[in-house]
Amino acid sequence: MDKRIGLGVIAGLAALAVVMLLIMRPWAEEGLPAGFAASNGRIEAVEIDLATMTAGRLVAVTVREGDFVARDDVIARMDTAGLEARLDEAEAGRERAEIAVDTAASRVAQRESELEAAQARVAQREAELEAARKRLERTRTLVDRGTATPARLDEDQAAFEGARAAVSAARAEVAAVEAALASGRSGVVAARADVRAARATIRRIRTDIDDAVLRAPRDGRIQYRVAEPGEVLAAGGTVVNMIDLTDVYMTFFLPTDPAGRVAIGAEARIVLDAAREYVIPATISFVADEAQFTPKTVETREERARLMFRVRASIDPDLLREYLRRVKTGLPGMAYVRLDEGKPWPDDLQVNLPQ
Repeated sequence: MDKRIGLGVIAGLAALAVVMLLIMRPWAEEGLPAGFAASNGRIEAVEIDLATMTAGRLVAVTVREGDFVARDDVIARMDTAGLEARLDEAEAGRERAEIAVDTAASRVAQRESELEAAQARVAQREAELEAARKRLERTRTLVDRGTATPARLDEDQAAFEGARAAVSAARAEVAAVEAALASGRSGVVAARADVRAARATIRRIRTDIDDAVLRAPRDGRIQYRVAEPGEVLAAGGTVVNMIDLTDVYMTFFLPTDPAGRVAIGAEARIVLDAAREYVIPATISFVADEAQFTPKTVETREERARLMFRVRASIDPDLLREYLRRVKTGLPGMAYVRLDEGKPWPDDLQVNLPQ
């Protein structure tokens, strides 16, 4: 009994040692030459939530989970009956505003004609005033000579005063017409502004109607259907979740030393567990500036060696488009990084892609 317990303890310690070795050195793989580093990871891709722009009822979802979609493919449609009614109302408002512009312009033209007539009357009254002034002066001369009566002088004086009052009245009429003309021109400006506002409203509603048709923003694959036809969604409600198959990468972790040596843009290779015969080229696109696994206090060299940094190896989008139907996320594998540009890739890590 004691012997079996002892063997069990030894076996448990051995297994623990293996696990610790894998945790402490996930980047190491037997046979990897100097100047390279490796670590395990999983294929990931950028996820996109396709959501509604405005609140409404979902009437159709045209894709299923797992479907491949191309850019601008129709994904779903929202009910647009209310928007179309608002569009009709806005177009009627635009027509009224355009009629108001024509009416205001006609009033301005009328006021301009009235102004010309009023200015002509001012000129006429000024001419009459000048004639009355001259008659008054001649009558005064004649009265001084005794050839005209004072009664005639009084008549001419009254005529002069009347002509002067007529001039003042004509000028007041010009001022009134000018004010009406300015108001009419302001009315034209306001009516044209109403037309622009109505047209902007129409454009906004048409945009909302266009946005009621959800389209794929890029090539990808549908991952989840979050909403179903008949559901009423709020603005920003997610309908489907898709992954962008042209932005695929593997995230993995490297310890301090190789993480500090790896450069952005460095060459990398990805080998998937499900297809070890293929070697996929990649490029280092991200290295975290902070360690992901950090002891509470870092005092010794051994503790510093346990710091792990997140690294991302991205696959070229053109290559992804060529093998779009073969791309799958979530697959585990290994990522290899060349730390020294002068080192050639080993034979088993030369690029090898499916034909």
